[in-house]
Amino acid sequence: MTPANSLPGAAFRGGMARRKLLSEADIAARLAGVPKWTRLGNTIARSWEFEDFAEALAFINKVGALAEAMNHHPDIVNSWNKVTLTLSTHDRGGLTELDFELAKKIDAL
Repeated sequence: MTPANSLPGAAFRGGMARRKLLSEADIAARLAGVPKWTRLGNTIARSWEFEDFAEALAFINKVGALAEAMNHHPDIVNSWNKVTLTLSTHDRGGLTELDFELAKKIDAL
């Protein structure tokens, strides 16, 4: 039998507060904690430039592992050595605590 805490999405069971839409004041406060990210409507976004495609792809794979672990997935745009990530909680229609948690984890890569 698989332990409940190892099932996909287990990190979010009981964590509905993390999926609640944030107020404008909450968003502004959380943006201060991820200063390299930019607010774009109901999303936050950040871009990176790498030496080449291989480095960009390696970064995308690291982001993918984080996203899978959190069951919270960014929109990813890649053009050779450039990567742009956009975060939003799509099923909530805006920004939640999950977006800022993932942004901080991505920044720590």
